[in-house]
Amino acid sequence: MDINKILGQVAEADGVSIEEIKKEMQAAISAAYQNPSDDGGRTAARQKEVPCRGEIPTPEEFIRYAAWKLKKHMASETTHKEYS
Repeated sequence: MDINKILGQVAEADGVSIEEIKKEMQAAISAAYQNPSDDGGRTAARQKEVPCRGEIPTPEEFIRYAAWKLKKHMASETTHKEYS
């Protein structure tokens, strides 16, 4: 997966730079990590699942994890449908 290619497509569609996309994504990720939902710790627990070098994932780390989770979920759904 070429994350910069994906970010480039998003940036082009929005008429901004890749750096602007990364900046906005990082702001959203940081806000979510610094102000978790009041849901009894479920959100914080999910956030801890995201592998990252620091306390808060970078956009690239978050995208890699989200893509892996989606791929895993889609494989599970496909398997489930085959046996239904």
